[in-house]
Amino acid sequence: MDWFNRVEFLNLHQHDDVQKRFPMIDHDRAMGEIHIVTERGKIFTGFAGTRRMLRELPLGLPFYAVFRLPIIGDWIGPRVYRLIARHRYAINRLFGVELETEACQDGVCKLH
Repeated sequence: MDWFNRVEFLNLHQHDDVQKRFPMIDHDRAMGEIHIVTERGKIFTGFAGTRRMLRELPLGLPFYAVFRLPIIGDWIGPRVYRLIARHRYAINRLFGVELETEACQDGVCKLH
């Protein structure tokens, strides 16, 4: 999807590396919702961050356009995002990604 290499994913479990590059991002908050930092340094979080990321992906543009619609972007999208974020580990298990309980601490689990 990222034909132009516009998106870079960082491992938040490598806390020191992330903090060196983006000291303005709160680690605990970033563990709870996606953070997108633009080339100009503007930060988008949660549903707005997901929507902003889709804007940079050629195949994401149709989704970006739909997510910009007022009822989706202002009401439905943020609520669905929070629901998925809150239950992401249970959703992972539904898709066959097993999380070891000893690998989970304070609501954060490491994938193996």
